[in-house]
Amino acid sequence: MAPGRICFTALMVLGLSIPAQAKTIRVTIDKLDYIPAVAQAKVGDTIEWINKDALAHTATAKNGAWNVMLKPKKNGHIVLKKAGSVDYFCKFHPNMKGRVVVTP
Repeated sequence: MAPGRICFTALMVLGLSIPAQAKTIRVTIDKLDYIPAVAQAKVGDTIEWINKDALAHTATAKNGAWNVMLKPKKNGHIVLKKAGSVDYFCKFHPNMKGRVVVTP
């Protein structure tokens, strides 16, 4: 048996879990829209907004949890620290709306 497989088997026998890898969830801003409008993520994941517009935008949580400034053609990100659903919008273009759904 390979060494890595032995360690994995030992962890499983002892009932220890292996932490999941955090992911980066990308939300594109294009033509005054967040794409996707609803992003699914887990605690510990990173949400990265990619602003393809020639205008500045924000990703501002309605509950005040975060406010990410996104200059034209630039990216911004946050790391998700707790579970829940957070609605967000652009301060400059309030018709732009999105949601992040975070599970444990």
